[in-house]
Amino acid sequence: MERFIINSALDMHLHLRDDEMLKLVASKTSKDFVGALVMPNLVPPITTKEALLSYKKRIKEACKDDDFNPYLTIFFQVDYTYSFLEDIKDEIIAVKLYPFGVTTNSQTGVSSMDVEILRPTLEAMSKLGIPLCVHGETKGFVMDREKEFLPIYESLAINFPNLKIIMEHISTKEAVTLLDKYENLYATVTIHHLLLTLDDVAGGGLNPHLFCKPIVKRYEDRDALLKVVLDAHPKIMFGSDSAPHPKNNKEAADGAAGIFSSPIALQVLTELFEKHEKLDNLNNFVSLNAQRIYNLMPIKKEVNLIKKDFIVPEIYSNETEQVVPMFAGKTLRWSIE
Repeated sequence: MERFIINSALDMHLHLRDDEMLKLVASKTSKDFVGALVMPNLVPPITTKEALLSYKKRIKEACKDDDFNPYLTIFFQVDYTYSFLEDIKDEIIAVKLYPFGVTTNSQTGVSSMDVEILRPTLEAMSKLGIPLCVHGETKGFVMDREKEFLPIYESLAINFPNLKIIMEHISTKEAVTLLDKYENLYATVTIHHLLLTLDDVAGGGLNPHLFCKPIVKRYEDRDALLKVVLDAHPKIMFGSDSAPHPKNNKEAADGAAGIFSSPIALQVLTELFEKHEKLDNLNNFVSLNAQRIYNLMPIKKEVNLIKKDFIVPEIYSNETEQVVPMFAGKTLRWSIE
């Protein structure tokens, strides 16, 4: 096959940042994707309607040349009231929960995952039909953080059966198994967790541009994710978790966690699905599953891919920001026409 069309691609986990970084990276998604679920972990985080609408305006301005819909989220707070959530419901696609201190800009995250502490907000969300997205990690040993969090997912699924819960960027075979145990659990999967293991990050020389949270895991974890994604599991959506950081913050002694994959997402996924003779399932992963799970009706936006070498730029930059993309300098087999 020399050509392939992706229809109305959706990225259901995206970091766009703000200010000059937003201006640099937003178009790298909006030119190819019809929409994206945008994370709220700015500084300060998005917790009010005023902040939400202001951020949406800035995103729209950064993407003004493209047909692109940012699906906004707010940062989970235990004191959200039913009336607040009811008022903001039409402006958001979900509420994002971060445990305290587990990832970038999560210092105002939830300090306790006790169900009774979370109950008032989660019951209000259940009644209003607002999904919950979760960064599911503890602060334990780095390779075990997601696995240790899985009982919390189970508790949430049992206690709030009418709440749609999205396990974000799952990275372990155990999370794959849990997905089918509860009807109200769903998941996003990234490119890097489909392709990489810890060996790629630290098996030879340290590659800071492949450092992320949750950390990429073992071969058996990658292979378990790959199988369900290639088979078009109906409860799994593509979420890049593309998370740009300035080059100097990645190449540092205390390097930031996050992989900037937006510019090469669809090319890499097309190559991956073609390699495994599963191209017929790619549109399910990057569009149709998300449309069904989130009840979305995006406009039709076709992306035409051709089998032509594409050399990934070494860097993306503007007047103030420099970001190194995933697979910088590498040659991909597919290009966007």
